[in-house]
Amino acid sequence: MTSEPEDFEHDSVGAWAKKYYFASRAMIDSTLRPYNLGSTQWYVLHHLAHEGPTPQRDLVQKLGIERASMTGIVATLVRKGLVSQETASGDQRRRTLSLTPVGERLWQELPNPIEHILTVAFGDVDQDDLATTLRVLRSATRRLNDRA
Repeated sequence: MTSEPEDFEHDSVGAWAKKYYFASRAMIDSTLRPYNLGSTQWYVLHHLAHEGPTPQRDLVQKLGIERASMTGIVATLVRKGLVSQETASGDQRRRTLSLTPVGERLWQELPNPIEHILTVAFGDVDQDDLATTLRVLRSATRRLNDRA
C-alpha cells in the first residue's frame, strides 16, 4: 500500500479523480493482460456482448473514442477473430460489428475488471459516502461539459 506524501502539491478533487482514473486503468490493464486485451478492446467486447451487433460509428460516440482509434481497435479485434465487421448493403462506409463465436467464448471466460476495481476500491466504503461522491462528480462533470 502506497501512502501519499503529506505535502502533495495538488490535493484537490480533480487531482484525486485523475489519480483514481490512472490507478483503475492500471488495474484493468493488469487484469486483461493474460487475455492479450487492452481496456478499450474490453469495452468494445463488453458493449457487443450486452447490446449485440452495433454500427461502428455508434461505438465511436458511445465509448468516446476517436474514429481513427476505433478503426485500429476494431482491426485488431477482427484480426484476433473476436469481432466480425459486416459492410452495410449499399454503403461501403457503414460497418456493423458483432462478436464472433470465438469472441463470445472469450467473453464468457473474461473476468470483469470493473467489478474487481469496485470491490477493491470501494468494498468497505459506506454506501452513503459513495452516493454523495457519485452525485458530486456527476454534477461537476455536467457543469464542465456544459461550459465546454
